[in-house]
Amino acid sequence: MMANEFEMSMIGELSYFLGLQIKQMKNGTFVSQGKYIKDMNKKFGWQEAKPMSTSMGTNDQLGSDASGNMVDQNLYRSMIGSLLYVTASRPDVMFSVCKYARYQASPR
Repeated sequence: MMANEFEMSMIGELSYFLGLQIKQMKNGTFVSQGKYIKDMNKKFGWQEAKPMSTSMGTNDQLGSDASGNMVDQNLYRSMIGSLLYVTASRPDVMFSVCKYARYQASPR
């Protein structure tokens, strides 16, 4: 038995690390963030959000709305930060999250 194998058997199989769920199987290692996403949805009150089959379209136009109501900048940044962490396992949402991240200075 190699030293690494002995260490792994002493602490058990890695299953959750830094918000990443890790499942080791014979045909590969799978990483997901299902629990992190469920916790994030609960934290921000998104449990009732409607799932979408695709993320934001590339032609959607976002712009500054100087006349809009200000939102809590700390909350907005927290949401964007949480969503950016999700892109570790969901690169398909990267475009949308980065587009919304542009408006962190004065979210409306």
